[in-house]
Amino acid sequence: MVRISAFVIAACMMLIAGAAGFVVYVRFGFTGAESALVALGTLTGLAVYNTIAARKHDRVETSHQLANLARGSGDLAHQLAEFSRRLNTMEAKVDTVVDRALATTQPLAAEIEELSTMVRQIAGSAAAHETAQPNSDAARNGIGDDHPVIAVAETPSNAPGLARLPLTPMPAARAMPADRKVTPFAGLGRESIIATIRGAIDAGNVELYLRPVVTLPQRKLRFYEAVARLKADNGDVIAAGDFLPYAEAGLLVPKLDNFAVSRCVQIVRRLLLKNRDIGLFCNLTAATLADAGFAKLLEMMDANRAIAAALVFEFRQSAVRAMGPIEHASLATLAERGFRFSMDNLTDLRVNARELNERGFRFIKAPARLFFNRLGAASSDVRPAEFSDVLGRFGIDLIADHIENENTVVDLLDYDVRFGQGILFSPPRPRREDAIGATNAKDDEKTAEKAAEKVVQDDASYDVPLPQGAAHAAATEPAAELIPLARAIVRHG
Repeated sequence: MVRISAFVIAACMMLIAGAAGFVVYVRFGFTGAESALVALGTLTGLAVYNTIAARKHDRVETSHQLANLARGSGDLAHQLAEFSRRLNTMEAKVDTVVDRALATTQPLAAEIEELSTMVRQIAGSAAAHETAQPNSDAARNGIGDDHPVIAVAETPSNAPGLARLPLTPMPAARAMPADRKVTPFAGLGRESIIATIRGAIDAGNVELYLRPVVTLPQRKLRFYEAVARLKADNGDVIAAGDFLPYAEAGLLVPKLDNFAVSRCVQIVRRLLLKNRDIGLFCNLTAATLADAGFAKLLEMMDANRAIAAALVFEFRQSAVRAMGPIEHASLATLAERGFRFSMDNLTDLRVNARELNERGFRFIKAPARLFFNRLGAASSDVRPAEFSDVLGRFGIDLIADHIENENTVVDLLDYDVRFGQGILFSPPRPRREDAIGATNAKDDEKTAEKAAEKVVQDDASYDVPLPQGAAHAAATEPAAELIPLARAIVRHG
């Protein structure tokens, strides 16, 4: 626009100068040269005037701009001054708050320091107490023999994850658990052993031993697990790890499972009379799911849907991985009736939690040593510290099995394990035959109620599960009760 207006003004000045030259040429009789000089002079005068007028206008415009800039600078200086004042006020307030916080936290810091000193003293006395105690843990704590695949606590030299556990080497001649005696199969052939087991099952010489599953770290009784024991004619009690291989070879496992499930149903009914928060794990095999007699077991479960929430069927990890369409269909029929499942005997942490949840699995039992064994954890995509959280996202609770000492309990708290099971809390204990046997339909109601009351009284003994010898240690040394707490506090700083 400025360039166009300049061209217009120049054109106008040339027209005016030309008109002036033409007028003096025509009107006053000037010659052509004189008229051109008049026109040029006129043009020059107009150009000088235009230049002076433009400069004056620019000077006025510049003065206005400088005035506006001065006002803006004044406003900015005022705002900076206000900001500086507010910043100084804020700094003064922050200093005051910091001084108050320091004054408030100094007594607390002193108390925390005193508490830390006391905890270290307690830890030192606890360590001295443990050193003075006989080395009885290794002698009395034996791992259950119901799952031979993970029955022995290994201490491999190339597993750094076990370095923080004060485990002692297992003696060559380890004491047998209280519920396990020498098997009477010595000197018998395979067929003779199978025949003996068949006769014991037919005669009903199968006992169910219960071992508790407690919450961690409160150790409150939450579940029982029923494990089968075979009672020989000579009174010996045969553990499942000794007779199950022969029972599987003789196709006796489905019959044994049906018998065990019927007994578990009786126990659950009596447990629920006193405490509806107690559940029972009942071990099943995949062979039972694929057996032709599964329909009989299914009929029994149909008649006992009311206790479905308290009865959990448990399968080994190897059996779950090897299940085919028939086994999956049997699991689905049980799940439709409200029964839940558990997977135990884990050899690694490679678990598809989503798939297990869809099939009705709500619990997973893993041996405690698997969390501290880097070789076992390396085969999984999930770190042991995240295993419980991964299962929890799909509604599956993690139970640590084969817990033998207090150190293991303290270490498991770092892995967010909610439930624990093992010889530390209580070994498997037998049920009273008179209490369970009072389930015949011909018995009157009063006899059944008395039997149920006796079972519940026996179960109440698990409410405070102490390891063998712990009651005496707690009575003689009060500091022993603070051992797990002191170790946890010192370990975490």
